[in-house]
Amino acid sequence: MTRQRAAVVQALADSVDFVSAQELHALMAESGIRVGLTTVYRALQDLERTGGADVVRDEVGERLYRRRLDPEHRHYLICRCCRRNEPLDTEAVERWVALVAQTTGFAAVEHTLELTGVCGRCQ
Repeated sequence: MTRQRAAVVQALADSVDFVSAQELHALMAESGIRVGLTTVYRALQDLERTGGADVVRDEVGERLYRRRLDPEHRHYLICRCCRRNEPLDTEAVERWVALVAQTTGFAAVEHTLELTGVCGRCQ
């Protein structure tokens, strides 16, 4: 891992909420960390691919990233205004996905679940 990619991983770990690649790049620049935007995108893609980041899409489809703390992926309810997020217990969804894979004969089934709303603070 290069110094720049390690800086991206650390910046993402320091972010409390989901952030876009461009927002993370700007936060790093504000902190005096010079990393190219392309490097940020590539590092985030690598983290997603290896399970090091959770990814959701905002209302316009932009990918938002958050460092994954648990080994398993999580689903979140995200405020459309402030991006405050709450992890959800989606055990029923995971069981359903496993059942779909089993009954259809498909392997390596992946899924996304996007839940957004407006939190109590933003209402």
